[in-house]
Amino acid sequence: MAAAHTPRESAHAAAQGVRQALGGSFAAISKWERELGKLRVLVNTGELAEGEEEFPDDESYPVHEFPEIVGFLHEQWAGGGEPSAWVETAEGPPPPPPRLAEEGPAGGGGGNRQRMAALRRRGRGCCVVAPIVLHGRAWGELYVARRTGEPVFGRADADFASVLAAVTAAGIAQTERLAEARRLAFTDALTGLANRRAVDMRLDEALELHRRDEVVVSLVVCDLNGLKRVNDSRGHAVGDRLLERFGSVLSLCGAMLPGTLAARLGGDEFCLLAVGPPADEVVKVAGELCDRAGELDLGEGVAVGVASTGDQIGPVRSARRLFRLADAAQYKAKAARSGEPVVAGRHGGKDDPVVRLADAPDRRPGPERRRFRR
Repeated sequence: MAAAHTPRESAHAAAQGVRQALGGSFAAISKWERELGKLRVLVNTGELAEGEEEFPDDESYPVHEFPEIVGFLHEQWAGGGEPSAWVETAEGPPPPPPRLAEEGPAGGGGGNRQRMAALRRRGRGCCVVAPIVLHGRAWGELYVARRTGEPVFGRADADFASVLAAVTAAGIAQTERLAEARRLAFTDALTGLANRRAVDMRLDEALELHRRDEVVVSLVVCDLNGLKRVNDSRGHAVGDRLLERFGSVLSLCGAMLPGTLAARLGGDEFCLLAVGPPADEVVKVAGELCDRAGELDLGEGVAVGVASTGDQIGPVRSARRLFRLADAAQYKAKAARSGEPVVAGRHGGKDDPVVRLADAPDRRPGPERRRFRR
């Protein structure tokens, strides 16, 4: 689990480890989605029955069919006790061990009919179920089963499953913290779009694909017009609202190109990074972006520049060059107050004015040029 990079990888590692530790033929980890009232299966490992998938897209069960999870939370350990696992069998609850005869059935599962039916349907004889608890709340459950005819889990197995569930919870918590840290590191806080760091990483990967497989890589750079006027006349809160609204428009337009990354580079500058679609499709979406931005009730539209390896822009050996070309096109659009995108390389190939502008050493004021340092 410590080596996992995503919550799904972490859950998979946990399920595999727990299945082996308890000698089960099958294991699953499910998450309690409280807002939907469902236990959603994240991963199944081991011997899968018909219809089961290792990473199911939509395998979930109403939580009211498994009230032990809710009951354990509110009645047994929310007040300071510890969550404990229980055993279910295909034939009903196992008899209690002698030492627990006065305390009720072993583990407290109570013979859940849904679990019993599922065990029989899938050729399994018994299972042990343990709540997974994060931050003092039931997060989900750990489930390990054995084949029909194999030894039934006992009290010691249930106790061990409780310990393993606690270890699993610690691993999941760590993975979720790392995932959140990664999300924050690559996300613009105001708009929820990707940030410049995310664009740099994706663009480097995209250009490697371009060099190896000649995949078309296109960059659409946008400068939101009128933000300073809005900030000065109506306040920065209204300016932030303009940025958020344009971010939504950018995301919508980016979705028209499969796999496109929508990002805020900083201030009033945004971009779309498209990998794969032909240059003409990217330019068409850039035009749609201009039209939609012009319809916003705040601001003064957007200046848009496009640079694509699918056009006559010369060799693109670095992310810096593609950024310079797209930014030079955007600069031309802004200077001309154009309501349409300006596209590098479409007005003269290598002699294109945008390409010449991008190659000029002093084409922009210093602060703008510094944005391209890597």
